[in-house]
Amino acid sequence: MSGLADLQSDFQQGVLVGDARALEHIVGDNIAPANQRFDVYFQAYRLRLREVLQKDFPGLYAMLGGSAFAQLVDAYMAEHPSHYPSVRWVGEHLQSFLTKQSPWKDRGELSEMAAFEWAWGLVFDGPDAPVERADVLTGLQPESWAGLRVRLLPRHQLLHLHWNVPAVFGAVSHEEPLPDVVRGETEQHWLLWRRDLDVHWRSASADEAWALQCAADGGDFAALCEGLCQWHVAADVPLRAASLLKTWFADGLICAAESG
Repeated sequence: MSGLADLQSDFQQGVLVGDARALEHIVGDNIAPANQRFDVYFQAYRLRLREVLQKDFPGLYAMLGGSAFAQLVDAYMAEHPSHYPSVRWVGEHLQSFLTKQSPWKDRGELSEMAAFEWAWGLVFDGPDAPVERADVLTGLQPESWAGLRVRLLPRHQLLHLHWNVPAVFGAVSHEEPLPDVVRGETEQHWLLWRRDLDVHWRSASADEAWALQCAADGGDFAALCEGLCQWHVAADVPLRAASLLKTWFADGLICAAESG
């Protein structure tokens, strides 16, 4: 490497992980020694990351409070230093970090809030796709329904949560008092998707959550009906499957529909 490249590399590692070689390139004086001068950059980088993660995880910040959130960010960044040019992806491992590291691993509501907020960001940033209208099915022949496949928007996420973190996130978003954080008796399914520039979310029943995953995996109408027999008697299944399709069209979740 050239001298400039060495200097840049050492300084970068110093800022990222505290590598002491960066101090070799810094000249101190009576006003401020080398380590104090370097600490300005070292701390500024971490303050910036706290700011970014606070913006990406406002619900988590509200649940923890400023001081505890700062401690979490510092511990997280020590374990998962950023490897991307953009700070957009700096929080991608936060949810898994919270499930493994003390003292946070014993608080399942924190990791679920991180999962919900990261999914929200992925939905917001997700690729655009045209929204299909339900009238595309007009005139579909009865024999074609079995092979009907719908393609869901790429900008959707399906989560399985035990804690009421969507309600907490909603209160934070609307600057309302936070509700009590409570764990439900059973797992709840949550669907997130974007219409235009607005992210929407709602709960989904167990059979709808399964059907959404089936459709995302390329399953056709016949496969939907077969799987829905886990929850409904066979005579009611076609109507339930058609009702789900109607809901997805109304929500703007479908970007294509093709009959086999």
